[in-house]
Amino acid sequence: MLLKRACDAVGALIALIIFAIPMAIVALAVRATSKGPALYWSQRVGRDNRLFSMPKFRTMRIDTPVVATHLLGNAAEHLTSIGGFLRKTSLDELPQLWCILKGDMSFVGPRPALFNQDDLIAARTARNVHSLLPGLTGWAQVNGRDELAIPEKVTLDVEYLQRRSFLFDLRILGLTAIKVVGAAGVHH
Repeated sequence: MLLKRACDAVGALIALIIFAIPMAIVALAVRATSKGPALYWSQRVGRDNRLFSMPKFRTMRIDTPVVATHLLGNAAEHLTSIGGFLRKTSLDELPQLWCILKGDMSFVGPRPALFNQDDLIAARTARNVHSLLPGLTGWAQVNGRDELAIPEKVTLDVEYLQRRSFLFDLRILGLTAIKVVGAAGVHH
């Protein structure tokens, strides 16, 4: 645990330095192409079901309901003009490096649920997945991302809980890089 936390903190600090200019450019692009702030802060469920605020670059219009994207019906109609690009490239996720640095998240773990995703939260709690720090990426992310139903997602989260190790995390990070380049599993 201590080694993973140290790697997360150092890695997040280095990544924040490396991505500072690209993040500034994305922030300016979000502000220039849509009304509202560059960052969207959402209440997410962290370790032991504690809530924390998680930032993302805003990809949706400011009047979009606060629900999981798959519940919006036609999510594409809520996207900003550059929202689809930011999601496909995962650039919208870069501000979460701050959460990793702070200790609310890890580079690898189950993706944090929205505060109102009761079915996902309950299923993860029943299987002890809630004991993990949520991640920027995870085993479920590289095995289907937006395509996964909740039972499949939780099964993969449990598999991660049982198999977690430094080498498994490195494998997931490598697979994430491959998926991001190919924009695999993103549907909005």
